[in-house]
Amino acid sequence: QVQLVESGGGLVQAGGSVRLSCAASGTIFSINTMGWYRQAPGKQRELVATITSGGSTNYADSVQGRHTISRDNAKNTVYLQMNSLKPEDTAVYYCRVRLRSGDAYWGQGTQVTVSS
Repeated sequence: QVQLVESGGGLVQAGGSVRLSCAASGTIFSINTMGWYRQAPGKQRELVATITSGGSTNYADSVQGRHTISRDNAKNTVYLQMNSLKPEDTAVYYCRVRLRSGDAYWGQGTQVTVSS
């Protein structure tokens, strides 16, 4: 089993910044892709950004250039630095980890609210 603990959410003004962290623990032999997704009220969960074990990144068009995903493989931790936040960034942000075995795990989610 893999446990994911997210932190860093909260209330921030438009134009501000927030950094999310997600630490994985448990029976982890090898993590492949780590990523962040978000779900706004009344909307489906959507991809924000992913990063592979080799450091390749992928971003949603809506956050490209504003948010940066990174990871510390030694700590099994993934980060999401969110800058120039907009009210439309308001959502619950979920961490997702995919192991090389193919198994995937989700975090419990952390709320980010951007006030205008």
